[in-house]
Amino acid sequence: MPLLYVTDLAYPARGRRYCDEDIFLTARLREHFPLALCHPLDAAALMPGFDAVIVRNSGPVLHYQEAYEAFRTAALAARARVYNPLTGRGDMAGKQYLLDLTDAGLPVIPTVDDPAELHRLPEVPTYAVKPKQGADSIGLTFTAHPSGPAGEVLIQPRIDFAYEVSFYFVDDAFQYALYAPDPARRWELVPYEPTSADLAFARRFVEWNTLAHGIQRVDACRAPSGELLLVELEDLNPYLSLDLLAPDVRDSFVAALVSSLRSFLATA
Repeated sequence: MPLLYVTDLAYPARGRRYCDEDIFLTARLREHFPLALCHPLDAAALMPGFDAVIVRNSGPVLHYQEAYEAFRTAALAARARVYNPLTGRGDMAGKQYLLDLTDAGLPVIPTVDDPAELHRLPEVPTYAVKPKQGADSIGLTFTAHPSGPAGEVLIQPRIDFAYEVSFYFVDDAFQYALYAPDPARRWELVPYEPTSADLAFARRFVEWNTLAHGIQRVDACRAPSGELLLVELEDLNPYLSLDLLAPDVRDSFVAALVSSLRSFLATA
């Protein structure tokens, strides 16, 4: 079954090289599936010629929102196989989940989308404010007096966290974790050995997302209290930092992805 692999090899990601990761991953997947690469702007037009579309390092859809919406609409109308499936409740669906999880009392950085609701957040000297439709820290500012149109901004307390850590899953199976010991260097990652409590935290959000197949990255920060708080649930095109993994861990991830894709193609 031929796969259409969607990637923007030229996207200038800060601190990461999307192209290297996708060159590696497509080389490994080609051992198991016939596939072709395409830019996200071409995905909707090329999709009918393939049995499935796998969306990988395609860059923030903010930069091609209209084309992405056209692709999504066409894929849903044609009941096309898209991996990750388009039913994700995390970043794939926008940032509303941060508000929903806050309201549900789950361990997430408290979030509101209206300056009038600032009283619902912990009182801190500085707040993080970013566009609700933003991505990749685009438009992020820090201020003592948050402002902006209700429903169009996300407001969170600025947390003096110890470090950020990411948990990577294929389907519901944990694969590996990486963390940034220096909070000022988000993408200078090293392997992280999660505790059972850490994994329970991450699995809670994977289960909440209810994706039967797909790659998910659960980003969290270690709060001053010692607890983990969700920063982001990336279920659209999470960068995987495969170049930082030991060869056996990388091989295990590829094997899990191949198995997941085969299962997805057989059941979709």
